[in-house]
Amino acid sequence: MKFLSLVAAVLPLASALTIPEKRITTSANDPLSVPSSGLESVEDASALTVPEKRITTPANDPFYVPPAGFESAKPGSVLRERPIVASFFGLIPAPIEAHQLLYRTTAIDGSPIATVTTIFKPLFAKRDRFVSFNTAYDSSASICNPSYQYRLGTPQTNVVSSLEFIVIQAYLLSGYTVASSDYEGPDAAFSPGRLSGMGVLDGIRAVVNYGPKIGLDKNPMVVNNGYSGGAIASGWAASLHPTYAPDVNLKGVLAGGTPANLSEVLLYVDGTVVAGFLPGALAGQLMPSAYGARLKPLFDKILAPGGKEALALGTSQCAPVNLIAFAGKSVFDPNFQTLGKDVLYDKDFAWVFNQNTMGLHKNETPTVPVMLYHSPDDEVIPFSGADSLRKRWCDYGANVRFVNYAAGGHITGEVIAIIDALKFTADAFSGKVPGGCASRTVLDDKLNPLALGLSLEPALAALLNILLTLGKKDTNWVNGLSQGKLI
Repeated sequence: MKFLSLVAAVLPLASALTIPEKRITTSANDPLSVPSSGLESVEDASALTVPEKRITTPANDPFYVPPAGFESAKPGSVLRERPIVASFFGLIPAPIEAHQLLYRTTAIDGSPIATVTTIFKPLFAKRDRFVSFNTAYDSSASICNPSYQYRLGTPQTNVVSSLEFIVIQAYLLSGYTVASSDYEGPDAAFSPGRLSGMGVLDGIRAVVNYGPKIGLDKNPMVVNNGYSGGAIASGWAASLHPTYAPDVNLKGVLAGGTPANLSEVLLYVDGTVVAGFLPGALAGQLMPSAYGARLKPLFDKILAPGGKEALALGTSQCAPVNLIAFAGKSVFDPNFQTLGKDVLYDKDFAWVFNQNTMGLHKNETPTVPVMLYHSPDDEVIPFSGADSLRKRWCDYGANVRFVNYAAGGHITGEVIAIIDALKFTADAFSGKVPGGCASRTVLDDKLNPLALGLSLEPALAALLNILLTLGKKDTNWVNGLSQGKLI
């Protein structure tokens, strides 16, 4: 997506979320001030100044290093905290209160690890609820972490995070505090679902533990939302909630463009213009906090020079670079690995990918309402995987609202669904989602900026601009990738 087009899309938001002149106080004992960004409103390009200093990358930032003895802390314990200045595209200060928490979570093998969540608090935030939003960073490079990409002064290497910050604005304008965790963990392990699910749930616990400092009630309600790579996290958070974190006051989950079956996704995108998602996803499974102990011996034997190069790129660059570099290529090519498609039948590879298939076990069925949504012409994540997940969860007694956005593509599907997503969120908090399972099809690809009232018009108008840029069913985006461009 063209950078200037995105900047133009968020200018109305920057002016809509203005900073008040006076300090906000929630109580006599808990003064909460909105960090000053020095930006009252944005009206012209002269206001878009590049910060003098760049933010230290996560790999070199001591904030990300857990303190000695953190291993004995409970999952979700806050290990470290700091205020930050959030921003649009690393350039435009977002006039909202923002904090980051380092918290304890859990690796695939059960060992303690630590990661970060970023909290955005709007003016006059609701005290009894917040939204946990899983930003899709779709990479195994820590420079793509939401906690890094959402800070003023960071080079914007991940357009996906920039787009989803606009979605976050819609929730902020609705009065919700929003928390976005680095659910891929300290290794930035993209695609291991159970790791991401635990990361989300412990991130929610961390916000709850920290909540009184930002005006949240003691046991606030939470709705979790994720799309695409973020739906790996929300789908698995919903699945693991009953057994891993039943204490979390979860009221609903949204999962869109859901990679419910990673084996199916691998075969679906391999060799296509969006094959660039695969190197980062495979690299994520190989991380120490994921399935490295099981898969690394296999990959050390079979990786060819092209595969080593692709995985190196997947662990050092964000999704846009990987999409361009690996477009049209195959992970089954002998220049990538020597087993070809026989790798799918290797016992360790097959076991790991089975572990990353949602809905296989009844005890991992969500116990809260779920909005599962997808576009049948999704060019990145096959519709069939989400539909199969719907059937399995419903057979196990889950409450699922399944929405088929027939006019959407992978990226446009998230934008088209925003109004329904906001309504589902409100209904979940209010306990108004009907029981049982239901499916419906939405044929329209239009987005009415005034559909939810004037307060949300800036965010919806920005998303409408993005919808137009992407083209019907992502046509412009896909055509751009085929020509070696993002748009």
